Amino acid sequence: MKPGPLYERVVDVCEELMKFTLLTRERKERAPERLNSIAADVGFAKR
Repeated sequence: MKPGPLYERVVDVCEELMKFTLLTRERKERAPERLNSIAADVGFAKR
């Protein structure tokens, strides 16, 4: 990819994604139970 505005934006997005991943890594155990509680609140039934 050639250096330019798009390249810089892609790099920025990758950096932010990495930060987000590192911040949420510690909370991965709670993610499924949180998703299940949200699904229950909106009435989503498992098949």
